[in-house]
Amino acid sequence: MFRALPFRLPAAALFAGLLCLGAVVVPVVAPAGAQTAGAYVEGIPDLPLMPGLTALPDSGLVFDKPGGRIVEAFAEGSMTPQSVIEFYAETLPQLGWQREKTGAYLREGERLSLDLSEDTQGITVHFRLFPQ
Repeated sequence: MFRALPFRLPAAALFAGLLCLGAVVVPVVAPAGAQTAGAYVEGIPDLPLMPGLTALPDSGLVFDKPGGRIVEAFAEGSMTPQSVIEFYAETLPQLGWQREKTGAYLREGERLSLDLSEDTQGITVHFRLFPQ
């Protein structure tokens, strides 16, 4: 059986309490181009973004079709191409991806490729996901 509380909380106090609770659970959104721990590649929610890489917003595309999805995303950072290759060679098999060759992986009818380019500003990683 439900029992009413012996006192009433003023509406303003209840509202203030809810605001405080909301302030605690509201996620902090990083500014565009900011690096976030635990981030994922834009458009591929189960592909982690290597720490040190920063997603390039509005540079890729996502196209979902009956035959599978096509995703292109870009990220940049100031690390060596070899460190990017090693990070994904270690991480992707744990997520079910099978290495086809360096920078190319297969999983459940999808193919993932990582193309790296380097210039004086650092490295750019081009992630491409498409049906097999």
